[in-house]
Amino acid sequence: MPGPMGNSLGGTPRMGAVLGPGRPQRASRADRHQLEVRPLDLRRVTRLFTPHKPALSVVTVAIVITSIVGMAQPFFIRAIVDQAIPHQDVTLLLWCVGGMLGVTVVSQLLGVLQTWLATGVGQRVMHRLRTDLFDTVQRQSLGFFTRTRAGEVQSRLTNDVAGMQSVVTDTATSIASNVTTLIATIVAMSALSWRLTLLSAIILPPAIWLTRRVALMRREITTRQQERLAELQSQINDGLSVSGVLLSKTLGLGPQQSAHFAEGSRGLVDLELESQLAGRWRMATMQIIFAAIPAAIYLVAGLPATSGGMTIGTLIAFSTLQAGIFRPLMGVLNTGAQLITAGALFSRVFEFLDLDDALPVSAQPVPLDPATARGELRVDHVSYTYPGAERPAVDDLTVAVPPGGSLALVGATGSGKSTAASLLSRLMDPTEGRILLDGVDLRDLDPQQLTHLVGVVTQETYLVHDSIRANLLLAKPDATDAELWDALGAAQIADHIAALPDGLSTRVGERGYRFSGGEKQRIAVARTILRDPVVLILDEATSALDNETERALQEAIDRLSRGRTTVTIAHRLSTIEDADEVLVLDHGRTVERGTHEGLLGAGGVYATLARRAQARQEAAA
Repeated sequence: MPGPMGNSLGGTPRMGAVLGPGRPQRASRADRHQLEVRPLDLRRVTRLFTPHKPALSVVTVAIVITSIVGMAQPFFIRAIVDQAIPHQDVTLLLWCVGGMLGVTVVSQLLGVLQTWLATGVGQRVMHRLRTDLFDTVQRQSLGFFTRTRAGEVQSRLTNDVAGMQSVVTDTATSIASNVTTLIATIVAMSALSWRLTLLSAIILPPAIWLTRRVALMRREITTRQQERLAELQSQINDGLSVSGVLLSKTLGLGPQQSAHFAEGSRGLVDLELESQLAGRWRMATMQIIFAAIPAAIYLVAGLPATSGGMTIGTLIAFSTLQAGIFRPLMGVLNTGAQLITAGALFSRVFEFLDLDDALPVSAQPVPLDPATARGELRVDHVSYTYPGAERPAVDDLTVAVPPGGSLALVGATGSGKSTAASLLSRLMDPTEGRILLDGVDLRDLDPQQLTHLVGVVTQETYLVHDSIRANLLLAKPDATDAELWDALGAAQIADHIAALPDGLSTRVGERGYRFSGGEKQRIAVARTILRDPVVLILDEATSALDNETERALQEAIDRLSRGRTTVTIAHRLSTIEDADEVLVLDHGRTVERGTHEGLLGAGGVYATLARRAQARQEAAA
């Protein structure tokens, strides 16, 4: 055959069209499991796109027109080969060539329009989901974050939402395009030659089945390879880290770990051989298939009994259509896997969007002006049980702290002190009972207003990766530099900051790594001073510090506490000697209460804790 025939029937379509987006797909077990555990309500997905109906309608029309217009190309080719060239019909030749160019121009312009509209819709839907998900997670209690891996939350916000964007902009349009293109191609092939269309219908299904089987076999091997590589990487990370090497040498695990690593490495050898052979078989199978299909078409078209008077132009046009049918056909066959993957993404995101609002906002919050609030704190029969726990972490806690008074909560590890602190700052809500500030239930206050009323300084200080100034302005965005220096001075760290080359502009580093623990704590105290809360919660703010650093920080905290209602969660009993009242907790219940001196004299649990603390200090000295 001459050049055009050779181009159309070269025996093998572009392999990229087969090995690229049209490759066989299989939904992962994780996706199937997600939909089994949490079925997807399609009406909910539809509602996301309801505001974008006009744009989606235009996209759909553009896809249909593009698919139909694209089918004109083979007919122009037939007219050129059968009529224009043999009869030297220049006019027809110009019309056909112009038509071919016009089809390409129209298809590309529609493609640009389709991409613009689909991407715009996808981005707006993703923006809505991303912001709704972020807001929902932010409203969760502290307990949610303690029992949920941070990586999982981040994955929902980034990976899953990004994956859904691909679903909206690529998968949905790809399915629509593949279906319309497949239908249009079959109609066009039937119009050109029903005999060759029937032949294609007979030989394509087994060819596609064999191709998919080999491809899925290789995909399974690849998955096993990835799992084995992940295991080896884990062994390397664990076994060759400083901690891992220390463990290995002290327990004599070296030979055992080497044997385990060698076994995993040998498994990779076998898997690589399987993968390469499966890949070679796949390529060989496809080459045979795509050589056999045009050969069969040539045979049928060339035999007098089956040709039906077929022209060369018709044969070229049909071959062009037939060579391009594989890609949309594979795309349609992959639709099931694509829909399962898409459904699983929506299901995972909706799962987080449907989280109960653990810290609900009152429909009519009670106003409580921080400037006039007195700071009277009352805990009324409060209990809290963590989800899944058998017993409460705080059990029937009742105490009152007058305005400007001080309360200390002490106890052994696990006694419920930090849980009580979280309840007092409404990081969680009580399972039973209520906490009142100036007679108002914390649940009836506006959450933003509550952050101005109750300040918290914890042992683990968090500083954002920005300047010292930016970290302080989080508490009071309109504060002047003079106010910032006053707060740092009150926190006993102004001199240290002033000695830095960049002063307030000094970047604190990731999680404040540039500063020591005590310095970070004092910056946090300065931040709380700027916030100027009426109630102050100190959750073991001075623990895990050396004596000198503790003294400097304690002096800063003493200044911060003046005139404020203060609740101190104490690890070192020396920090609460001046508290108005001390509560001793054990397994969430109050077992002793009184002043520091009174409890020491009683010789009970508090006195035992004090003796142990004194013994630890003497041993450390």
